[in-house]
Order: sequence, then structure tokens, then C-alpha cells
Amino acid sequence: MADKRAESVNSDSDSTEDVVGNVNKFAVVPSGYSGKPKKGHLIFDACFECGNLGRVDYISDLEYDLFIRPDTCNPRFRVWFNFTVENVKTDQRVIFNIVNFSKTKSLYREGMTPLVKTTSRPKWSRIPTKNVYYYRCPDHRKNYVMSFAFCFDREDEVYQFSYSYPYSYSRLQNYLDNLEKKNYDFFNRELLALTVQQRRLDLLTITHPKNLKKDDNNGEKQRLVFITARVHPGETPSSYVCQGITDFLVSNHPIAKVLREHLVFKIIPMLNPDGVYLGNYRCSLMGFDLNRHWQEPSPWAHPTLYSAKNLLMGLDRDPLVQVVVALFHSLNLEFYIDIHAHSTLMNGFMYGNVYEDLERLERHSIFPKLLCGNAEDFSMTNTNFNRDAVKAGTGRRTLGGCLDDSAHCYTLEVSFFSYQTNSSSQATPYTEEGCILFEASNDMKLGRNVARTFLDYYKMTGLISTKPSSSIVPKAMYGRSRDRTDPINDSKITYDDRYFSRSEHGDEMQRSGNCYNLNSTNSLTSVPSYRIQHRDRDNQRDRY
Repeated sequence: MADKRAESVNSDSDSTEDVVGNVNKFAVVPSGYSGKPKKGHLIFDACFECGNLGRVDYISDLEYDLFIRPDTCNPRFRVWFNFTVENVKTDQRVIFNIVNFSKTKSLYREGMTPLVKTTSRPKWSRIPTKNVYYYRCPDHRKNYVMSFAFCFDREDEVYQFSYSYPYSYSRLQNYLDNLEKKNYDFFNRELLALTVQQRRLDLLTITHPKNLKKDDNNGEKQRLVFITARVHPGETPSSYVCQGITDFLVSNHPIAKVLREHLVFKIIPMLNPDGVYLGNYRCSLMGFDLNRHWQEPSPWAHPTLYSAKNLLMGLDRDPLVQVVVALFHSLNLEFYIDIHAHSTLMNGFMYGNVYEDLERLERHSIFPKLLCGNAEDFSMTNTNFNRDAVKAGTGRRTLGGCLDDSAHCYTLEVSFFSYQTNSSSQATPYTEEGCILFEASNDMKLGRNVARTFLDYYKMTGLISTKPSSSIVPKAMYGRSRDRTDPINDSKITYDDRYFSRSEHGDEMQRSGNCYNLNSTNSLTSVPSYRIQHRDRDNQRDRY
């Protein structure tokens, strides 16, 4: 264990200017103490993949101020944290204050809490809401502070705390390596580009092999669905949803087989590998918010975005992807979906574009409505269509303006925290399994439901005539109640009951904005002839 000192002990400064790297086995000891750290002198570490903790201030034996390391080359963004604590004593109680969040609006106001796991209990679990406080703090220039109380219950454990479920670059590579080893004839993985730090930008293709042979298609272009995720590295739920989509599409499920027969799916599961690896929240290695640079991406500053856009536009001359682009000309891009996670709203929902052509706008509104019929955790209230100037550089806005009129471009959002259904007033926290899995029961499977919504859409257009039996996939109609297991109380992880017992919390968030909002109905028969309301244009400045 490193014998390091907290040089900023009792510091009154809240500045993050000196927070330029992660703490590395940093032992926090009282002022004036000398010698090796004793048991109970906490040792903090964030020098690992996706780690983030820049500074620790000792307040007392019971209290510590923690500072998030800003995104590399961009001090504006301080949200993601992921760190470990060791050298604890049994029954040692502490209060951790995370004092330098860059955002004021947060789901912490709605009951979201940090995640914790230990070496012997590797399943993530949320700290109870009764132990977490989000408030303006007079000791920190009235900035918002998130404080949580915790009791370390085992001496030899290493405890890890995180803003959300981590999903690392290495985890993605292991997942894709395992998929490749299965040698599916309908799955292909290609290197589209390399990042600034020479990490892979992977491109996945999932379709029946015959769809990639021009001679077998009678001269007709194949319909293409293009999906991207993780352009913002701290939005880890987007990777879980993207994996859920991929898992379903490569499965033996009857619907997956039908989709592979009729459609070509191309997926870039991680658009910002460097930012993910470094533990950034929003930016790339060089400090760029990539989702504001789709209009004119730079080949040296935004190489992943540059390659992705050129592929989408069919203009790339990079030798690595020439074959892919040549094939791309025989495809008709009909969907582009960019997956994100939202830090202030609950449920899954979508952002779409606004078009002067009302018929196009009405067609553009169909897919979210169908998804709502398949996913009980999908919110039509939060789904909206906009053309804010501040979002002009996003993938959804840029591609929506330059692709063919038949292409539908969306941002798919999933909450960092929870979802509410029409039949319940309580929020149910998302779990890793809830976003990914399609074969388990009792959890929302947003990734699976996105994939199967394509079946409904293309059955409506007449491309797919296959009708899977309702016994194969019973639809979850909007507002229908389901039995659920408690994702927290069911956990085998146990902590000291005095500081780790669950309390219920959660109220559905409502919002208005400068957007078009779709009215929700219980029946899909209203598609596409349902009303589109124009909502209040004030106070709407969401991120995507």
C-alpha cells in the first residue's frame, strides 16, 4: 500500500484546476500523522480502466470530500466517478461528499443513488436512498453536493463505488471476441478505424449472407438499419442497451431470424473508445464533445466520427473500409439510431427531427409509437421532435438533414436510474440485466424491444409478411401491469443493516420543451394518424 498524504487536508478550495489525474493508492491520513497508514486510514484508487477520482480531502475520521477528475482537456464536465476504497476497519462508518459536480439537475433529486460492490460480492447494488443526500452546500460556494453515508462491514474487502454500471472498452472487446469465436455466418466484425490512442472502432454487420450478394437481390437495394452507441463515454447504459440489441439479433429467436432474412443491421457499439477507457463523462481524449462535431468531423481530432460519417454517407476512401463502402452502395439506409443515457429523466424515450413535410414528419413518428407498444418502460411523454440550434451538430440532426428523405434518424435515450409504467407511481431502478437480457423474465429488456419493434414496423410497411405466433412473443401493451422481482432486495449482497437498508422513493418526472410531443394511446391502430402537439418552447435545453 502506498504511503501517500492528503496534501489538501482541511483545504477551503473547491477549485478543480489542480485535479488533472486520478488518485493512485492514495492513503488519506490526519494532519500531522507520520508513519505507515493504520487500519482505517482509507486508501483511494482510480488508476484503472474507466476510473475517475481526482482528489480526496480529509475532513475528519468520519468524513471526506471527494473531487471528480474533469474530462481530459475539458474542465467543464465533471459527472462520472468510479473508484475503490480499501484498508478499512469492520463497522467503520464514513460520509463521502462529492463536491464538484458540473451539473445541477440530476436524478439524485429523484432517488438515484451511487452503486457499490466488493471483491467478494461482485454484483452491483444501489446504496439506499435514505443514506444519500443531494443539496446546495454553503461550504462549497452553494454548489450542489452529493453526500452518502456508508458502513464498511468487512476488513479485507476492496469496495468500489460508481456513478452508474461501468461498461469498459475491454469488456466490449471481450464480448466481441467471444461473438467472433462462434463463427456465425450472419455476423461479421470489421475494423472501421483506430482512435487517437490506437484503440479499435468496431463495425458489426448482422444479416443473412444472401443479403450481401448483389446477384441474390434481383437488383433491389437491401434495407439497412444503422445503430451507434457510447459517443458520450460516461453514458454506460447505452452500451448495455446496444449489447441487448446485438444479443437478440444474433440469437435463435424466431423474430431475430426473420429480421436477419429481410434487413441488414450495422452497429458501431462504441464511438468514443478513448473517452471510455480514460473514465471521461462526455468528451474524447482531446476534450471534444463528439456529438457536437458531426457536421464537419476532423480525421485527426475526431477519427471515429470521421470514419463513421463517411461510411454513412458512402464517401470514405480509407483503404481499410473501401470494401465496406462499395457494399454500402447496394444498401438503402432507412434507420439511424444513436443510443444515449439521460441524467435527468426517467424511462426510455426518443428524440426525433422536425420536418416541414408533414407527411414525412408523420412517418417519422411511427417507430417511437410502435416501440411504446413493445416496451412498458418506454415513455411517450418524454419522446419529442425538435430542431434546436444547440443540437445542430448531433448525429441525429446532421444525418437527418443530409441523408435521403426515406431515412429516419433518432436519438434513443435510456435513464441512468429508473423507469415508471403507466400503471405504477413508483420508480423501478434499471439493472444491468434489465437493459441487456432478452431471455430473462420480470425485467424491462429495452435492447430486445428495440430490435423486435423493427418487425412491427416492416410488417406495417409490407416488407415482412411473416407473422410470429403471439405465444412466441406476447406483446407488452402500454400501461399493462407486470409482476416484478425487486432488483435490490433480491440481491445476494448483504451489508450492515444499520447503514444499508432500502427505502422506497421515486416520482415520475414531467417536462415541457420546444419540441413536438406525441400523444400516447393504448392502441397501435392510431399509427400513424395520431395528433402531434407543439409543446411550450421555454426552459428546454436538454443535452441531446
